Amino acid sequence: MIMSNKLEFESELILMLILMEGIVLCFILLMFCVIGIANGPEKFTVFYEKNVQEKAIKLGYTTQKEIKKQTIISIIVLYLPCFILVPLMVCYINGAREFGDIFIQSLLIMYIMGLFDRFFVDWYWVEHTKAWDIPNTEELKPYIPTKMKIVKWLGTIVGFAIIALIIALIMSKMV
Repeated sequence: MIMSNKLEFESELILMLILMEGIVLCFILLMFCVIGIANGPEKFTVFYEKNVQEKAIKLGYTTQKEIKKQTIISIIVLYLPCFILVPLMVCYINGAREFGDIFIQSLLIMYIMGLFDRFFVDWYWVEHTKAWDIPNTEELKPYIPTKMKIVKWLGTIVGFAIIALIIALIMSKMV
């Protein structure tokens, strides 16, 4: 009975840690977006479709060089936490040592961020507020067309699974 209660407590603790760690990644994503659009979304066109980027360039809001710079910064800021923070949290905070535990915990943490990105950022913030509206591009809405939504969902589901697999393969050999 005591052993059962201890295992149940440890499982609940791990789930709470995973939730908090996922929220940390959500916060990083949120802060990146807030900082990105702080001076107007027209200065942060990296996440828009090509036709919106081209119109923003034509209107003088940004340049192709600036978009390339934003792309590099975005990749670093959004993927580095997945490859550095997630393994550190899973293995050194949560204590995961086995491949399966590392994979599942990494995947859950990143899925929390992915769901936040798809539902809060994309569905609510971009589609239902004016925060991401670029002046004089309203005719190009929706900024996230259906095809891109599908690509983003596949990226979230499959992409994070691949990243979790890589993390688990590497970390299970190291810890």
